[in-house]
Amino acid sequence: MKQDEHQAKMARLKASVDRRIEAAQDEKGLLIVYTGAGKGKTTAALGMALRCIGHGMKVAVIQFIKGAIDTAEERMLTSFGERVVFLRMGEGYTWETQDRERDTRVAHSAWQKASEFLRDPSYAMVILDEFNIVLGHGYVTIDDVLPVLRQRPSMQHVVLTGRGALLALIEAADLVTEMKQVKHPFRNGIKAQAGVEF
Repeated sequence: MKQDEHQAKMARLKASVDRRIEAAQDEKGLLIVYTGAGKGKTTAALGMALRCIGHGMKVAVIQFIKGAIDTAEERMLTSFGERVVFLRMGEGYTWETQDRERDTRVAHSAWQKASEFLRDPSYAMVILDEFNIVLGHGYVTIDDVLPVLRQRPSMQHVVLTGRGALLALIEAADLVTEMKQVKHPFRNGIKAQAGVEF
């Protein structure tokens, strides 16, 4: 492509982007969903937490399902003191526990704690990590969750991660990203690596 053609194309693109920026004047707390079989859902959510912290905002991270796994990101985020609450409230992956009644009880307890943060306007972002799995298994029902999400403080952002996001949640969300797995080292016998998986 010649310079003059490239310049004309970029000028059209800039005009289009400028029109969308001008039209986007509303401000509100966003409901964000990261789902799909690909890696990076929790990583994306915790990256957003870092952005909030960088703006001096408070963040709450509630990890469902995940239990005793000590992670570097938890150690890093909790080093910001009172600006971050990081709660691991699961007992491990459901294929490990194999106890639906216990998993449901643990998920309900974590959801009750999460609901407290979802009523607290001092938290700019609340991350419900692996919550899509909780909803998918029916440990907590979408009918109980959606009203709480709708009634949260108007400028509070909420991020839900996990495979298999329910259609009702996707429809309610402002932003949905589906991570697609193309290739994963675990499929080739490579174990989880520090700095990548944990």
